[in-house]
Amino acid sequence: MLDLIFLGTSASAPSVHRGLSAQVVSYRDHRFLIDCGEGTQRQILRAGIGFRRLSRVLITHGHLDHILGLAGLLSTFSRWEAIEHVEIWAGRWAMERIRDLIFGVVLRGARPPLEIELIPLEPGVLFEENGFTVSAFPVTHRGPDCFGFLFEEPSRRPFLPEKAAELGVPEGPIRRDLVQGKSVTLPDGRKVSPEEVLGPLRRGARLVHVGDCGRTDNLVQVCHQADTLVIEATYLDFEADLARQFGHLTARQAAELALETGVRQLYLTHISRRYREREVLEEAQEVFPNTVVARDFDHIQIRRPD
Repeated sequence: MLDLIFLGTSASAPSVHRGLSAQVVSYRDHRFLIDCGEGTQRQILRAGIGFRRLSRVLITHGHLDHILGLAGLLSTFSRWEAIEHVEIWAGRWAMERIRDLIFGVVLRGARPPLEIELIPLEPGVLFEENGFTVSAFPVTHRGPDCFGFLFEEPSRRPFLPEKAAELGVPEGPIRRDLVQGKSVTLPDGRKVSPEEVLGPLRRGARLVHVGDCGRTDNLVQVCHQADTLVIEATYLDFEADLARQFGHLTARQAAELALETGVRQLYLTHISRRYREREVLEEAQEVFPNTVVARDFDHIQIRRPD
């Protein structure tokens, strides 16, 4: 199961109820901060999730409403001894701005009190552990080197308790070993293999996160049958020309992508103050009913398909 907390869901500038772009994705002991708009550290505190283990930051692109919060966040980290190492992943153009912000403004030549690792993003797998993967893929927006992120749980074979009961497999460590793919010997001497009590392989939960984005035709493959798609909806369809001009999507375009690719749940973010939330939701739900307009501090869980 993947956890997602929306920390900022506004477009370009904050509103009374929406902060600037930032989300936290968690899987077991791993936490990833996606984007870090101005005020993100306060949103983290308001959400009650704290800073512990928040050592990986993934930046979708280098526009200021997605990176300015890094200055305050790293300043806080430098005073909080529990954080010793931070990884910041970003495209090369974004990384130039981030480097200027951190070393030119925050530190101004001082030695960093914690290890700050700046890692240029490239398409492909960024992180992998025990079958859990985080991958980056290219996204089209204003400026070069924009990225989205795919989070995938490991595939697994479900344990079939009725089969285990038929074979007389007792509950406890023996069943745990079978789940882990180990053959076991029962108290009466019979041997049982995992194949006898495990079902067909099932994929894990898939979360696709897209930041600012100006087209969707190059996202069809990565979004295919995702359990959750998080994507911007900065404009409404009657202002589609403005959306194209500024490299953004309309709510209808986001919904059409969800419909075409068979995702289970669509969450819209990067919401402009020029529209009412209801208007954004209605436009998207006309195309894809299983749509939610995300709000700051919404907390969702992405589970593997049944």
